[in-house]
Amino acid sequence: MPLHSQCKAFLDSLAAAGGPPIEQLPVPDARTVALAMIEAGGPEEPVANVENRTVPGPARPIPIRIYRPSMEASLPALLFFHGGGFVICNLDTHDRQCRALANASGCAVVSVDYRLAPEHAFPAAPEDAYAATRFVSEHAAELGLDASRLAVGGDSAGGNLAAVVPLMAKERGGPAVAFQVLIYPTIDWDDQSPSMHEYGEDHFLTRGAMQWFREQYLPRTDDARHPWASPIHAEDLAGLPPALVITAECDPLRDQGEAYAGRLQAAGVPIELKRYEGMIHPFFSLAGIVDGGREAIEHAARTLRGALRQPAVT
Repeated sequence: MPLHSQCKAFLDSLAAAGGPPIEQLPVPDARTVALAMIEAGGPEEPVANVENRTVPGPARPIPIRIYRPSMEASLPALLFFHGGGFVICNLDTHDRQCRALANASGCAVVSVDYRLAPEHAFPAAPEDAYAATRFVSEHAAELGLDASRLAVGGDSAGGNLAAVVPLMAKERGGPAVAFQVLIYPTIDWDDQSPSMHEYGEDHFLTRGAMQWFREQYLPRTDDARHPWASPIHAEDLAGLPPALVITAECDPLRDQGEAYAGRLQAAGVPIELKRYEGMIHPFFSLAGIVDGGREAIEHAARTLRGALRQPAVT
């Protein structure tokens, strides 16, 4: 189907505002642009409790933000990794999505502020994501969480990390991850698929931006094919946790996300693949102005609730 009218209106507003593409901006300015989009995520939903703290990391303490939909003990938890090409975005840019996910799923959402490139190139981000997941699993009781009901999720670059953490856990002997939510994930840095070319211009995320992100995050060319950078190159996906893979029709990353879903399924991993027609990258973060974003959040929350066996919302 054609580009959704709400997505087109968003793209038209960006074009009218002018300004250079993100790959032509200095990194600090690119990060400021990301902060300017927070309101597009919809209202700041109240949750029962928000806690900012740090957990030990491989290089420095890792800031996390825990959103609790209730003060019930032993809540299931979603480790959430924000998008932004491993270069931009932070806990604040994805605050609205995390609040909505917590309320709709009944899960505590633990948002992870992993190290960003170019200051911290690969593998800093996956190492931080893995360290935060392991800490939450090992200290679940003191955090009021249930280690047996632990999921990982994220959008775009964060979807990459949500795919990579279970691979790292498989290789390193834990922690146990019950489910993964991959929202238009970055899966293949060498992607030359039809969607990369069909939607790689004038649909928000461009091929030029992807190349810029790659240069910041993967200064060593050979790292692009490492499974912790491009999970599509992992040899063995058997035994990974069940997954929900969300893609957007008009997104250059569509085909690589769907290819990874196919590989998971072929390896015997239970998966649900949901493509949102007419949507663009980053519609999940545009729930305040794009109905599909709200629908995707609600769908991810329902799926999490079922996967982690939460009672239905009353």
